[in-house]
Order: sequence, then structure tokens, then C-alpha cells
Amino acid sequence: MAQTILVTGGAGFIGSSLALNLKSRTPDDRVMALDNLKRRGAELALGRLRKGGVEFRHGDVRQPDDLDFGVRPDVIIECSAEPSVHAGRDGHVRYVLDSNLTGCINCLELARRSDAALVFLSTSRVYPTAQLAALRLQVRGSRFHLLDEQAVPGASARGIAEEFPLDGARTLYGATKLAAELLIAEYVDMFGLRAVINRCGVVSGAWQMGHAEQGVFAHWAMAHVFRRPLTYIGYGGCGHQVRDVLHVADLEELVAAQLAQCDRLHGEVFNAGGGIDGSTSLAEFTDLCGRLTGVTVPIEGHAATRPGDVPVYISDNSRVTARFRWVPRRTVEDVAVDLVRWIRAHGDELTGIFG
Repeated sequence: MAQTILVTGGAGFIGSSLALNLKSRTPDDRVMALDNLKRRGAELALGRLRKGGVEFRHGDVRQPDDLDFGVRPDVIIECSAEPSVHAGRDGHVRYVLDSNLTGCINCLELARRSDAALVFLSTSRVYPTAQLAALRLQVRGSRFHLLDEQAVPGASARGIAEEFPLDGARTLYGATKLAAELLIAEYVDMFGLRAVINRCGVVSGAWQMGHAEQGVFAHWAMAHVFRRPLTYIGYGGCGHQVRDVLHVADLEELVAAQLAQCDRLHGEVFNAGGGIDGSTSLAEFTDLCGRLTGVTVPIEGHAATRPGDVPVYISDNSRVTARFRWVPRRTVEDVAVDLVRWIRAHGDELTGIFG
């Protein structure tokens, strides 16, 4: 039976990718993308959405009236966010607070009124910075490695599991996403909302408008294609920091698997990332980009670590794999190959945006 799916943040990298994928999977469904087009490059998604049969609505999740356009969605996929870990450090906090928390509240109210299922894209940044930075690790080769023996639950050589302690500060981005998670739990309990929460690590792939503060792997690939200098920041300035990276196509497959079980979603929380096999350090990713592009870019090292940064984050996907039989299928190299191919194919558009 055809249904209506609303994707908020639908002109962003993840939102547009999910909207187009869902429309291609179920062409009879009505898929709508809502976005305020604030982020640079979001306008490039509009033609792709239109061509893929996705309806676009220019609006802002911060404004309840923008979500009231005479349509009762059956599913809401909440991708809208101010995702920068540095958001608010300049004292301008309203946008990150209102986008990530007030926006989620407005989506929750729409879901309640419409009896819609909710897929909420949260973040690994809900885990406290100091707790992550204190984990036991070793330097091996050109990366940090988590040790299996850790002093806190939910941490091992496999990465961070959902049992990891949540006490402590975590940036305004992480705090607003965690607050939204808590509200979702209340709506599940109070109103019977069908919901699922995905704490995503780094997600990447073609059409990600990356920069140094968010979308770092796309930013790294662009720097190599366009021959621009880069900087290793923090932890000695050697590029040993590690993140897992999830190809957006793997996230699309997870969301499709979750939507296939809409009536059995009860507010569960899942880590969803590339996992240990999909992890890389900045130094390793530099080598990979250099091999794929044939370009060596100058890289400066800044030893001082910025507030909010962590040396390692890897998602332990054990829970989501057990629940949905899902594992990431694409590698870090697959991500890099797709990024380089896309940047080269759209170089004129991208240089017009990023200079």
C-alpha cells in the first residue's frame, strides 16, 4: 500500500540520499523532502530530487507552520541538523539549539498528530567527550588503536557500544541530539510512537558538501582533487585520529530494513557506523586519496587539540546487526573512490560553491 514519507533536512547529503533511495525502492510512495537550504551546496540537490521523483518543500523544522502543508505523512525520517561539533562556541547558540531540539519537537508533534513512524538520525556525538578521550589506546603504524581492556562499560577494541556512559559534556550538537533522543523515548511511552534512533558515526559518499568541521572525508578528497593544503589538528598533529566511516548506501539499506518493520519499532537506540572494518585514520585516508588521485598535497601539523575533539571513535554495531541483520558492505576505499569520481565529474559546480 502506497504511503507518504517526509524527509526533513531533505536537501542535505544524507536526507537527499535517503529520499532518492526510498523513492527508487518504492516508486508508488510519495516522498517529500523539506529543507531550509541554509547549507552551502544544498541547492545542488534540488535537480536530483526532482529528477528522482521526490517532491521538494522549502521550509524549516524550527517553524511548526512549515511542517503543516496539508499532508499527513505515514513516515518521518528526521535528518535535519546543525551537525558541527563547534556550533555555538562563538556564543551564537540559538541555531544549533533550535534546529536540533526544537526542530525534533516539531517533528514529534507532527508524528503524533499523523500517527506516523519516526526514524531519527542521531549521532555518535551523544557520547561524552572526556570519557571518549580517556579511553586506553596505543599508536600502531599511523593510527590510534583502542585496547580491548577498558575501565568503562561499552568500550572495547571493537569500538563504542550503546552501554557507554552518558555522564559528561559532549558539545552542543551532541547535547541537543541526546535531548531529542530522551524526548522521543517519552513520546514512545506516552503516545505509543513507533520510532527508532540511529546514532550514526561519520557518514560519507558522493554529494557530501564536506568541510573541516563536518564531512571531513569529503573535505579531504576535495582537497586532493583540487590540490589544496590540509592540516592535521590535535593529538600531536600527526593524523593518527581514527573514525569509522559509513558509506551512505549502507545507511540507506539500514533505513529500508527498519521501515520494513515499522510496526515493531519501539524507540530502540542503535549505533550505526562503519565499524572496526570501516575505520581509518586521517593519515591513512591521506595515503588513500593520494593513491586514487595521484596528488600529494602539503599537510601542516598543529599539535594542540581543540575542545570537543576525540582521538578515536568507532561504532560497535553488534546491537543493530543482531536486530536487523545489517552490516556495512562498502569499504573505506569504496567511499574514497565514489568521492573522487563525483568530485571530478562535478568539479565546475563544486569550485563555484567552495571557491
